Formats: sequence, C-alpha cells, structure tokens
Amino acid sequence: MKNNYEHVLKRLNLEMNLRGFSQRTIKSYRYYIVSLFESASKSAKEVTSNDIRSYLTCLIYQHKSSSTINVAYSAFKFYFEKILHRRFFVHLPRFKNQKKLPVVLSRDEVRQILGCIKNVKHKLMLVVMYSSGLRVSEVVILRVGDLDFERNLIFVRNGKGKKDRMTVLSEKLVDVIKRYVSNKKTDDLIFESVRGGWLNTASVQKVFRRALCDSGVKKSATCHSLRHSFATHLIENGTDIRYVQELLGHVRIETTQIYTHVTDVGLKRVRSPL
Repeated sequence: MKNNYEHVLKRLNLEMNLRGFSQRTIKSYRYYIVSLFESASKSAKEVTSNDIRSYLTCLIYQHKSSSTINVAYSAFKFYFEKILHRRFFVHLPRFKNQKKLPVVLSRDEVRQILGCIKNVKHKLMLVVMYSSGLRVSEVVILRVGDLDFERNLIFVRNGKGKKDRMTVLSEKLVDVIKRYVSNKKTDDLIFESVRGGWLNTASVQKVFRRALCDSGVKKSATCHSLRHSFATHLIENGTDIRYVQELLGHVRIETTQIYTHVTDVGLKRVRSPL
C-alpha cells in the first residue's frame, strides 16, 4: 500500500468496521480500491465512472470470475457512494453472475476421500465439515462449548454474515469427539494448530486437496464440496428444504434450491433414449 492512500484506507477501515464487515471483506475492498487508484494513476477525487468501467472491463479480459468482478464492483460502490457520496453507479450495471452448479461428491466418493486421511485431527475435521455442513472458516473456530452432546447439535457462532445458527451433530461422532476433547476445557478450540491457537483455513484446504489426490476421485472438488454434498444428500434423503436452509444458514431459500438441481432422486428415474 502506498502512503498516498493511507488517509483513504483509514477512513475506509473505520466505516467498514462500524458496519460490521468481516475482515475478509475489508481486506478485499481495500485491495480493489487501491488497485483502482494505481491503475488510473489518480487520487480518489479525480477518479471518474469511466475509470471504474475500464478497471472492471480489464478484469473481464483477464477472465476473472463473475464473483471476483462483483466484489470489486461492491467495493467501489461502497466507497464512492457511502463515503464520498458520488453517484457513479446509476449508469454502471453489475456484472451478471454465472449460474454454475456446485461440485457434489457421492457418498462413496466422500468415503474414498476421508478414508485416505491417517491423521486423526485432519480426518475428524473433514468428517465434521461433511456431517454438519460447515464452512472451512466455521470449523476452525469451533470450541468445545459449541457442542451439545445431549441434543446432538453444534452451535455455529459468527458464521457468514456474522450470523449464529444451529446445525446437526452426527450421533456416530458423539463418542469419537468426546474422546478427542476429553482433555480440553469448554472454551478451548477443538481443532488447534500444531503451535496452539487458530488453525489456518489454507491448511485445512491443503489437507483436503491431498486426500482428494490420494483417493483417485476425478472431480474438481474443494473443501466446500463437503458442504455442498451435505446439503444434497439431505435433500436426497427426503429432508425438507426449509430445514436444509436453516442448517446451512442461508438467508434466501433460492440459495438452497440450487441443490435440488444436483440431486439424484429424479434423475435416476430418467432413462436415456439411446
């Protein structure tokens, strides 16, 4: 970051923190706003709507994903509208999101991937993610006190959008997790790093990639595919989509409905004309 932008970033940080933005969002917004100034070689007051349009167009030519382009768009919209009170975005359309289906693993593929992991902590971590539909960012902050063994529930604190929710804890995992956390206190993290403290989400993703490679499963899956698979398998089992929405923490039912497009229930009854 250049010194020229320190006053911009200071004010931006203050406004985003006051609005309760996540640290991940703050980091992204900071990056794109400074990148815009550097690309245009202008100060905040000199930037025009054409500069913003050119920057977003450049991202398109670089084959950036629609979600990446829209994060940049949101960063500019927030800064120029909410902080500088400049109405750039009346004539700047938002980039249309690509409607991609999630990568879902079959039950056998989940078993294959998890079966390749020898490390107890790593394996249990991914099993919890699949069996409870957790995001990577959620599993690394789980504490012993978030587990309700009596009701077989997990209390997910400060999830995406800073929302709390409850999700299921598999009965098959209760005894295993009880043994794993037997020497931990209520406020201790369940899955700590080697040195103690927070486990880096990149480390969890690396564990999954290695297991995927070892398993021989030929899908472009990620850690998040475990969450997608959790939702899809619940729907295939007949779970009401409203319950799945609550377990995943989705605000809109439309977000959850994407999993109805990747279930096998209806497709298995369809026979190819060939």
